[in-house]
Amino acid sequence: MLEVKHICAGYGKREIAHDISFTVNGGEILTFIGQNGSGKSTLLKTLAGQIPALSGEMLIEGKNVSEMKRNDLAKLVSALLTDRPKTDMMTCRDVVETGRYPYTGTFGLLGDKDKEAVREAMEITDTEKLAENYFREISDGQKQRVMLARAVCREPKLLLLDEPTSFLDIHYKLTFLELLDRLRRGRGIAVVMSLHETELAAKISDTVLLLKNGYCTGLGKPPELLGRSVLTEHFDISAELYSKYYG
Repeated sequence: MLEVKHICAGYGKREIAHDISFTVNGGEILTFIGQNGSGKSTLLKTLAGQIPALSGEMLIEGKNVSEMKRNDLAKLVSALLTDRPKTDMMTCRDVVETGRYPYTGTFGLLGDKDKEAVREAMEITDTEKLAENYFREISDGQKQRVMLARAVCREPKLLLLDEPTSFLDIHYKLTFLELLDRLRRGRGIAVVMSLHETELAAKISDTVLLLKNGYCTGLGKPPELLGRSVLTEHFDISAELYSKYYG
């Protein structure tokens, strides 16, 4: 589904992520693990097409992203990053409906298929009861679920998520990850995301990519890379401190 070849990402001439390569198949979850400032968000924005790659190439279903029309790319890739849309007087349903814009044309008028995609996305994210609430007035956790519904209703082949559980309590944190698991299995969506919670990443990820100072320091299965010895070195913490809080 997604093949990343020697991508360097950054802003202007400032390179933040260096020579990153990986592959994600449909139905798989790949998770970036790293400290703040390690390049996770910059890399995700590059994959989403929000900022251009400084070098390297990305292929989606074998097609080079740099050669694709923006609207065609938007139909294949949906992202839930840290940015929030400007929603002054928008209801939650209005926000979710913007996820269908790649299909609706210039005037943004939703057809029956678009409305059904919105309804289904709000149902599976448990946000139907928020549909008529103003987005600006709901909680951070509720906003995160509405934004996931917005991403899902696009019916993407690739879903990009930047710290998607950050604003969620333990209930919605786990139900969010369970929803991701159902989406990737039921719809064959490829998921690339960043997480701080290594214990959750170990449970849900097929592959993890360790990022440190913008470089990939490990790529493989969770049991190989999320053990004590690797994590203490990766996050620059002592074995004693790790043991005190993680056992």
